[in-house]
Amino acid sequence: MQRRLPRPAVLGYAAGSVGTGGFSTLPGLVLAYYLTDTLAVPALLATVVVVVPKVWDVLIDPLVGARSDRDAATRAGRTRLMLLGALTLPLGFVGMFAVPTGLGPVAAGAWVLGCFVLATTSFSCFQVPYIALPADLTGDYAERTRVMAWRIALLALAILLVGAGGPALRDAAGGGHRGYLVMALGIAVLLLAGMLATVAGTRRHLSSTRAAGSSTSALAGYRAGLAAWREVRAYRTLLSVFVLQALASGVMLAAAQYVAAYTLGDQTALTFLFAALVAPALLVMPLWTRYAARRGKAGALRVASLAFAAATLALVGMLWAPGWWVYLAVGVAGVAYAGMQLFPLAMLPDVISAAGRERGGAMSGLWTAGETTGLALGPVVVLVLLGLTGFRSSAAGEVLAQPTAATTAIVLAFSIVPAALVASSLLLLRRYDEPALTTTPSTRGLP
Repeated sequence: MQRRLPRPAVLGYAAGSVGTGGFSTLPGLVLAYYLTDTLAVPALLATVVVVVPKVWDVLIDPLVGARSDRDAATRAGRTRLMLLGALTLPLGFVGMFAVPTGLGPVAAGAWVLGCFVLATTSFSCFQVPYIALPADLTGDYAERTRVMAWRIALLALAILLVGAGGPALRDAAGGGHRGYLVMALGIAVLLLAGMLATVAGTRRHLSSTRAAGSSTSALAGYRAGLAAWREVRAYRTLLSVFVLQALASGVMLAAAQYVAAYTLGDQTALTFLFAALVAPALLVMPLWTRYAARRGKAGALRVASLAFAAATLALVGMLWAPGWWVYLAVGVAGVAYAGMQLFPLAMLPDVISAAGRERGGAMSGLWTAGETTGLALGPVVVLVLLGLTGFRSSAAGEVLAQPTAATTAIVLAFSIVPAALVASSLLLLRRYDEPALTTTPSTRGLP
């Protein structure tokens, strides 16, 4: 029987969600709006600024995973890369929102682009080994579930604190350049504390992986991740579902600030929209956990996805009657969103164990690349819709009237688009066979 992990190790691992959840959430929530409505960057140029760092992230994630697999065979374990990412991420993150006043739109966009590339590189160094870590902490199914439950709970809290608290901090500091800088400094301290807590809390409890991890080259590790996607049906299906749902979340998050400002007529409404989406997770996570125990994780994910699609589809009513009811609909979507966050992340360690945890870094690298792609394309979809419908960018303090086509696109990006993406993911989820996490004979021991 596996040794039960001590509470400090479990809480230490969970604390990393403050860093991963915070960095994944805040740029997707406010960066597009920061570019178009504070720095006056045109929507299509802002698209480039948002997407290029994410393309870079997608390219390096599997390579970082391979490096992580090699580190897993050493005494330092995967935490060596995690420490590097934890110490450097706050620098790039603050830099993104520290654009000097007086820069023109193109120069300001270039500044944000450079800092975003640095931040995403650091994030990859932490996030990729972090996802693979549960399989190294314990091989016991029940213990992995316990570890993941704590992680998801803190993830929901972190998303709520950063997603609602970040914009609130910005607004309290007066908005504009100064408001965004104050927001970035405050959140950076929180991210750093969470990531360092994970490194300190888990380092002594890791088991090394000696097989393929000790000799895998970066290129071979990249191939290992792709081979797992190709040959392990459960992994391929789960990753594809997760990417589509991350894209749905990314579109909705990026559109939220525009909905607050141009549909509900109050920029500060973003805090309440975000709280309505994320806060239910703190209450319903135990209920989702018990429901999954009866229905299975895949079955519970289907129910959560259906509820999310229905709730977001109802939000199209904002075209005709925006009002208080929007927060109720977003709250229902938030209950479903909690399940959509919990179940894929709880299912991934099972899939990694079935495929062979010596490739956990390569598989988590591809997983992170997929998540990054989905979340990165969310703002891109919104910005492209705005650019095509004539949205007018502005500098800080300016309020410009928008074309009807642009205000309609904002509502559709917050409602129909995420509903359609989650509905598409349900079609893929039908191929996931939860009890049979099997691999082909060639999936283990890849060079």
